[in-house]
Amino acid sequence: MQNEMLLPRHTRHNVDLNARGEAINYFQQTLRHHALTLRRERTQVLQINVGKKCNQTCSHCHVNAGPARTEIMTRDTMDRIIEWLSSTDIPKVDITGGAPEINPNFRYLVERRKTLAPARHVMDRCNLTILFESGQENLAEFLAHHRVEIIASLPCYSQTNVDSQRGDGVFEKSIRALQRLNALGYGRDENLLLHLVYNPLGAHLPGSQAGLETAYKKELEQHFGIVFNRLYTLANVPMARFAAWLQRTGQLEKYQELLSNAFNPDTVANLMCRTMLNVDWRGEVYDCDFNQMLGLQWSDDHPLYLWNVDPEQMVDWPVITGDHCFACTAGAGSSCGGALA
Repeated sequence: MQNEMLLPRHTRHNVDLNARGEAINYFQQTLRHHALTLRRERTQVLQINVGKKCNQTCSHCHVNAGPARTEIMTRDTMDRIIEWLSSTDIPKVDITGGAPEINPNFRYLVERRKTLAPARHVMDRCNLTILFESGQENLAEFLAHHRVEIIASLPCYSQTNVDSQRGDGVFEKSIRALQRLNALGYGRDENLLLHLVYNPLGAHLPGSQAGLETAYKKELEQHFGIVFNRLYTLANVPMARFAAWLQRTGQLEKYQELLSNAFNPDTVANLMCRTMLNVDWRGEVYDCDFNQMLGLQWSDDHPLYLWNVDPEQMVDWPVITGDHCFACTAGAGSSCGGALA
């Protein structure tokens, strides 16, 4: 591939224009104000979004995932990704969606990584209720057998809050799923890691990750006998379904101001887009899952596929940014691994 085909695209999703008619990237301006740059480092995680189909329709979802979505990664695409991964030393694979386990080739993907030398560590971003869907009866046992790290969505330890964000009955199923995972050793065995994810219910930033983790562990163990390893706090990104809700309730502009005003320069050094490479269900590659949903690639000319890039050459490439990046840098910061500062 020619170098000019890999240049960062300049298209932005902002509505404000400068005097030359160019879209204004306020996040990039903020970085310059703090004398900061955002460039890629050595890739440590390959995040694979295997599709947008999901058994839930969550109000905060930046993917607009749901039961009616049809975007699904094929086995052929997975094979190309595994072949590409085999030529790299990227140590971790992060599988997401939608509900990634709905993809009929999800288990094939998990098993294929064991053919790599060395085998790569796999993480599954699980919504918990998927364990009770038809055809998934032995999913928990499969994950435990392959020592898949589980990062599970549980936006609160309160039934009212969880059901209002994720749907009626989700809390009760989530609790049963966690108890089942605990029974298999998750959260107890050092080889079976179980982490929970907290998202705020409304248009505000998450509280202290350490404080929330303490509260989660106390409440879940006291009332349900549930244990887990870590709690990750994530800020809701104002795009897709969550942005539509903010717009309907008249909170979109206020929430965007909250994020930008809470910009924390100390978060930038640890942003996930520095060390993560994201690939969508078609095999197209991005800096992160949010850029994927906005179609922000490094080339304007045509789709850029994972198997057409060399991770070694990507070191020091500028990350493609937009105003949505304020969600990852507000307050204590937000990433797939929780708070940053």
